[in-house]
Amino acid sequence: MRKRHATKARLAASAARLAAERGLAATTVDLIAEDAQVGRSTFFRYFDGKENAVAEGVTGPWLATITDALARQPADLGPLDAVVAAFADLADAPPPDRDQLRDLGRLTRTSTTLKAWTLQTYQRYENAIAELIAPRVPADGPDPTARLVAAYVMAAVRVSLEDWLHHGGSLSGRIGKALGAISIRP
Repeated sequence: MRKRHATKARLAASAARLAAERGLAATTVDLIAEDAQVGRSTFFRYFDGKENAVAEGVTGPWLATITDALARQPADLGPLDAVVAAFADLADAPPPDRDQLRDLGRLTRTSTTLKAWTLQTYQRYENAIAELIAPRVPADGPDPTARLVAAYVMAAVRVSLEDWLHHGGSLSGRIGKALGAISIRP
């Protein structure tokens, strides 16, 4: 199972890097497979097409980073405070390659498939965040608070990313400001 996961991650990373360097049109399945040191048929065991591989390479690592940061937050923090603290921790981490992040962010807006994948990815992020913060929500029964907080957070991230792609500045600063604008009242 680890080998399968490693192969998929290697393919996704190769796809994202090649697409950022060459553009989506010039990135082929054959180039991705060669770069990941696997055969073309192996590529298709993991992905339906290059767009899905690129999208996974762009978004997959961020999901793990965000959920790991959230899982490390103290149990006594409320759901929104835990998310804000997790993103603050990420802002303090060594910055990713700014140019590559910008290129990949713009790339995900260049095709219908990548746009759709990005929206699905935001939903994956929301679900993962909601699952991690649900235990922080005191409730006697079904309560939408965790899902709503996760949706607010991802809306803040999405708007911040769009703004950063168009205007530059500090992405982590923009996300922090957007998260600070969210208020949850019991």
